[in-house]
Order: sequence, then C-alpha cells, then structure tokens
Amino acid sequence: MHLVGGILSLASTLFMASIAPGPNVRFPRAVEYSRPDGTPLCFDAAIPPGPGPFPAVIIVHGGGWVRGDRRADVVPLFRPIEDAGIAWFSIDYRLLRNFSEFSAPIEDVRNAVVYIREHAAQYHIDPNRIALIGESAGGQLAAMAALNPKPGGQVSGVVAFYAPTNLAALAKRSELIPNQLRASLSGTPFEALLIAGLRQLSPVDKVTPGAPPFLLIHGTSDGLVPFAQSQAMCARLRAAGASCELLPIEGGGHGMRWWESALPQEAAEYKTTMVAWLRHILNGTNG
Repeated sequence: MHLVGGILSLASTLFMASIAPGPNVRFPRAVEYSRPDGTPLCFDAAIPPGPGPFPAVIIVHGGGWVRGDRRADVVPLFRPIEDAGIAWFSIDYRLLRNFSEFSAPIEDVRNAVVYIREHAAQYHIDPNRIALIGESAGGQLAAMAALNPKPGGQVSGVVAFYAPTNLAALAKRSELIPNQLRASLSGTPFEALLIAGLRQLSPVDKVTPGAPPFLLIHGTSDGLVPFAQSQAMCARLRAAGASCELLPIEGGGHGMRWWESALPQEAAEYKTTMVAWLRHILNGTNG
C-alpha cells in the first residue's frame, strides 16, 4: 500500500510540476464528462489565458486498455501544447475487465469529444478546431473515435503515438502471445470469431475517404507495437485519399516517457513536429 501511495504521489508531483508556470492559464481538474454504468469519467484540462476561442486537443492515455492514468502517462505532451496556445483535455475512459467490453472505451472517447464540443463556450475553445491525441492503446481508441464519430463528435485531426492499428495482425504475430496459446486456437471457430472481432476494432479497417488528417509518431525499434503498423495505417489513409504523415523515432522503443531520457533529441523533435502539425490543421497555418 505504501508503494502504491508513493507511485500516486510521484505521478501527482510530476503532473503538478508540468503545469506549474503560466499564472494566467486555467487548469480545471476532475471534471466529470460521463457516468456510464455508474462509473464517473473525468478530465483534467489546461485553458490558455484570454477570451479565445482557442484550438484544443483531447488526450487519450495508453496502458494496454487495462490500466493507465490521464495525468502521469502523458505528462510530456502538456507543456509543448500549452506553449503553443492550444487547450488540452486529458480524459479517463473505462478500463477493460474482459474482451467483451472492448467497445466501451471507444464509446467513452466519442462521448468525451461530444461533451467538450457542447461545452466549448465554457472552456473558451472553438468546437470546430479540436484534435485527438492518443498514445499506445489510447491511439487505437482515438483513431476509432475519429474514424467513426458520434453525431456532433467530429474532430479536425488525430495524432497517434505507436498505436496498435491492426489488432488482428498483432494477435496473429505478436511475440507477447505465447505460441502454445496461438497453436491451441489455430483453425478453430473461436479463432475465426476472435479475428473477426479484432478487425472490427482495428482502425486500419475503418479508414474511409472522409477520414480526418492523421499524424503517426512511432519508434522504429518498438517491440510491443511494430513500426510497420503505423506504416500500413498511413498507406491505407493515403490510398483512401486522406492525409497522413508518419514521423519515425529512430531507435525508439514503446513509450514517450522512455524517449524523454533515452532519446532527448528525438523527443524534442517530435514535440516540434507535433505542434507545427497541430497548428497547421487547427489554425490553417504553419506558424
């Protein structure tokens, strides 16, 4: 219990340190945006000073769909987004307890987009200039929400960090799945059912000509989600006539927090690229 408390305290300290400067920036915290099945889902936010309306991003943390924190897991994103004069909203979503619940967090991200757009005036943001940013599992959720939005839940673009965009391919090839388990399912009706279900949850299979612009950022040495997944996703988007840019992090593994210490130059580069891309799609400028 002491260890858990220490970890949570450290996460809170890192989060507070990341937002300390900027006396005129407003930081709404723990704002409830939805309560599915009695589970409160909240977001933290940072709103630039002034009347706005400002462009905004909605941040979706990773954690393999079963864990994660809207503060600690995405700390590296906060400062560059704030410094760019863009509002951010970092959201909770329902974590999975079993495979049958996989659509729930996608629905939560869709609901968060609708809620924030409907309350845009309250937070001094422009409802027509909102992008989604997701890392790892959060990238899959953000992509799915953007490619199949609820009415009133459209976004202007998606930034996805090392996102698993083809879950069926991961299930077939990932070294994280024991060979004996894969062999036990091979050729069975359950295997076909599972793969069909995973395709329904794979952004690469949901791309349409009307897809919003995507920026994919991925480590070339990612041992959890292969870099090839982002390459294939970008190719699919471009083939459909949608815009996609792919930024490889040379030698990068899985996780932006790891990049901060192991690859500081590359970490600085992705932040510069991300901010320029966001400014372009949200403001229509390169400045």
